[in-house]
Amino acid sequence: MSNPTELAEEAQSDQRGTEIFARYAFAPNALGYCGPPGASAMRRGSGVEVRSAARRFSGAWPYLQVLARMSGISDPLDHRLVESYWLGGGLGARLDPQEFGSELLAVIGPQAGSYWTHLTPELFAETSANHCFHVFGVYPWTRLLARGADGPALHVLDNCRISWGTVLSRDGSEADVWCRRLALGEVGLQLSDPAVFRVPVWVDGYSAVPHTAVGDTVALHWGQICGRLDARQVRDLEMSTQRQLQHTNRRLKRER
Repeated sequence: MSNPTELAEEAQSDQRGTEIFARYAFAPNALGYCGPPGASAMRRGSGVEVRSAARRFSGAWPYLQVLARMSGISDPLDHRLVESYWLGGGLGARLDPQEFGSELLAVIGPQAGSYWTHLTPELFAETSANHCFHVFGVYPWTRLLARGADGPALHVLDNCRISWGTVLSRDGSEADVWCRRLALGEVGLQLSDPAVFRVPVWVDGYSAVPHTAVGDTVALHWGQICGRLDARQVRDLEMSTQRQLQHTNRRLKRER
């Protein structure tokens, strides 16, 4: 039986995990791209509500399930797993990519249908246990780049990935963030030179990071600030992003 200290630590981990999930999942859920209709659960951040909603995210939830199973952690919304999924690094980076890919495809393959014909073991060469792999490897958007859909596909890829930047100024409900965007050049997909972009801190009365301040390093998802990042988290996110771009560019080169 767990002692009081262990129970308190588990409760804290549960709360941190659901809070992180809600902040990062809010924007695509509010836009109608992922999860159940509406964003009320993500907005309120209630543990029970977020847990119920998280199970209906056809993208994130299978990753968290496989991460939990392979890491020997009972709770898919343990904060270590949730952070590893959204940012890369951490527990997910220690797993064997081929084994993770095999288990993941066993879950999402039957749900995908004939449209997602690229979900085969060939993906194992670029598999990672994080959201960046899902955006560039599992979603079909990178495969549209060679079909004349550069603009729409690039827009979705750039907004769906988790990006990062530094807050230069804050003006009420908006902030200027110095960050790098996704670009398509001769060498393939790459991150642009940093530039200033205006992003909302508050959207329809909700903010994932209401006290965003100048100098903060923040994560962005679908054009909204979804979290503050420390130096280690920025390294994990940058490494997972650059790794995925390298693998994706190799595939795109073969497909030309």
